[in-house]
Amino acid sequence: MGRAWKFGDNISTDLIAPGRYYHLRSNLPELAKHVLEDARPEFASQVRSGDFVVGARNFGKGSSREHAPVIIKLAGARAVLAKSFARIFYRNCINIGLPAIVVDTDQIAEGDDLDVDLEKGIVHDRTKGIDLAFPPLPAVMARILEEGGLVEYIKHHGDLVLAGT
Repeated sequence: MGRAWKFGDNISTDLIAPGRYYHLRSNLPELAKHVLEDARPEFASQVRSGDFVVGARNFGKGSSREHAPVIIKLAGARAVLAKSFARIFYRNCINIGLPAIVVDTDQIAEGDDLDVDLEKGIVHDRTKGIDLAFPPLPAVMARILEEGGLVEYIKHHGDLVLAGT
């Protein structure tokens, strides 16, 4: 269970990982201290482990900054929920082991307590007592997330397993 941090449409990778901190890209824990600070200055200092980033449409648009989902995860977010994602951002999330869930986020409010069941495809909003359904992830993506990301998946299973799934 975690708290919802609500964001709007078109949250770019520039808002997630501000370019002025590019020099910190080799120090990801330090860069994570600045995650989403241009969209919500208090986010990095107040997010707790297990919280959820909740966007609207086109979350993660812009450049393919691979650090963007990494620092969201390092900050403690359990998953990113949005109505839609930029394609590269979505894949980068899965590849680093951060669930990116396509779900209608209109009914989720700032601060709602959420739980996610990836297998059943349900976001449970405990604050409102409602369930929001989402399409289950393809099996290979679910397995990548279970392993903690693509690198760990390949370490355990090899890359040929991906081709056959």
